[in-house]
This record gives sequence, C-alpha cells and structure tokens, in this order.
Amino acid sequence: MQAPRIETQTLPPPPGIIGSLRSGFDATATHVTVIFMPLALDLLLWLGPRLSVDRMAQPFLKELNTLLAASGGMKPDDIRNTLDLYGQFFQAFNLLGILRTFPIGISSLMSGIMPTQTPWGTPKVLEIGSLLQLLGLSLLLTFAGWVFGGLYFRWVAALATPGVAEDDHTPTGRAVLQTVLYAVIWSVVSIVVGMPVAVLLYVLFMINSLLGEGVLLLLGFLSMWLVVPIFFSPHGIFVRKQNALTSILSGFHLTRFTLPTSSLFVLTIFLLGVGLNVLWSKPANDSWLVLVGIFGHAFITTALLASSFVYYHNMSAWLQVALSRLRAGLPGQQV
Repeated sequence: MQAPRIETQTLPPPPGIIGSLRSGFDATATHVTVIFMPLALDLLLWLGPRLSVDRMAQPFLKELNTLLAASGGMKPDDIRNTLDLYGQFFQAFNLLGILRTFPIGISSLMSGIMPTQTPWGTPKVLEIGSLLQLLGLSLLLTFAGWVFGGLYFRWVAALATPGVAEDDHTPTGRAVLQTVLYAVIWSVVSIVVGMPVAVLLYVLFMINSLLGEGVLLLLGFLSMWLVVPIFFSPHGIFVRKQNALTSILSGFHLTRFTLPTSSLFVLTIFLLGVGLNVLWSKPANDSWLVLVGIFGHAFITTALLASSFVYYHNMSAWLQVALSRLRAGLPGQQV
C-alpha cells in the first residue's frame, strides 16, 4: 500500500541519520556508566562459570548417529563431520547466554562467541543434570534477560532524550512490566506464525526442493520488510510511555510514513554493529585483549541504541507535525 504523500514545503526537514548518530554517541560518551550492563554481562560470559548441556547432549548425539547411519543417505565421513560440529557446539554452549534476549535485551559480544578459555585457563563448568532443570533454568534466565533488558533500554532512553521531562519518561517498574508483556506478545506471535510456516516449508521441501526454496526466498523478502517496524516496535514503551501493544503498532505506523529514511537508518545501525563486532572478536579468548573488544562493543552498541531512541523521538515528533498539517490541508480525510 502506498503511503500518503506529505507536503514538505512548509515543514522543517525530517531528522537526519548522521545527527541522530552523533547525538547518541555524545549521550553515551557523556554518561559512559550506561555501558555497565553490557560490560558486566560479557565479563560474566567470558570469565564466569559455564552452564553446560554437553553431558545431556551425548545420548542425543548417539541417537542421531544411529539414525543417520540407518538412513543410508550420508557417507560415513559426512556423518562424522556432522556429529563433530554438533559436539563442538554443545561443548561450547553456555546456557547463561540466554540472558541476551531479543529484541529487548542487554547487548552482548560473548553470547555469540561462547568462549571456552580465559586468561586464567578453563572456566568452571557446571553441568545441567536433567531436562526439568534445563527447562527451569532456561525460563528463569529468559525472564531475567527481559527484566534487565527493560532496565537497560529504559536507562539508555532516558539519557538519549534529555529534552523529555523526567516525569514524561516511563517509570522503571512500568518499563519492566511492559518489556515482559512485549516479549510475551512476540513469543506468542512467533509460535503461532512460525510453527505453521515451518510445517509448510517441510511439506514443500518434501514435495519439491525447488518449490520449497522458492517459498523460502519469498518469505525472506517479506521478513526484510518487517525488520524496520520490528526494530522500532519497542521504542514507544521507553520514549512515549506506551503499553506493549500500542508501542508495536506505533513502530509500524512510524515506518509506514518514513520507510526509506528509517530503512537506511536501521541498515546503518546494522552495518556498524555487525562490522565492528568482527573487529571486537579478533583477539583469542585466552588473551586480555578481549577486554578491549568487550569495552568497545559495550560502548558502540549502547551508543547505537541511544541513537535509535534519538531518531525515534525526533522522527515521531516530526511525523506528528507533518500529519497534523496534512489533515489541516485535507479536511474530511484521515491519515
């Protein structure tokens, strides 16, 4: 659907990408303590104990070996390589990485690297003994990730939008509550939408691999269109005191009218974050140079998050002015 045209001759220019980034980095540099939470999480995942599921995974790997060998569809070397990859993953996997939740959560470099060595040697490994324990810890860590993620986002949003009166910032308790509700909404949507899509793709690949790949490619293009509104969907909770559902709708509404600029902004954020993560990940896990990467990642990702709050706040204000003038110029029409 084509977005309504907004006459810009009588409007100030919309917020720029460079200006938003500069404001976000300035806010983070001025209040550098705001990087404490991502810094602490990465230090925990690097130097702290690991919650391992390796022992629990061994029966699964043996069963997988039996199934692959019985199917006859893979060569012995391919089966061995596949099992080695799974084995390496389970050996490195740290359940504490679940503390890094999406899309609201504390940014983390180590949750993607899953280090197994430190300058002090191999960290202490705590094996999870049962499936019930795994489920309970997963739920507990996920909930903790939501809570601390809400606190982190609220802290960054308050520092990034100093022009907003303190009374207009979302109270801490409400921010945490709406963060949890927001995460629950997206979890339910992911299950309701994701499971039928997964079943459909499985059936299509069973019928014809080309057909399945075509549908998968189409879904990939559709998901790219959803990235930008989903990126801005939590911002209303922390900037405009909205509830979770209203914030999600506001993210889609903002993107509807500002898609080209907002898409470029999100792409810039993505390229800066991912590109610099490659640099931060260069040092070996057992080198103290990892501290440089952890600090750099914490500062950059926090500054980029602050920039997104600056952009969202300024663009929302600009859009309200633009739409009010559009309605005034087109009586009887709704936008």
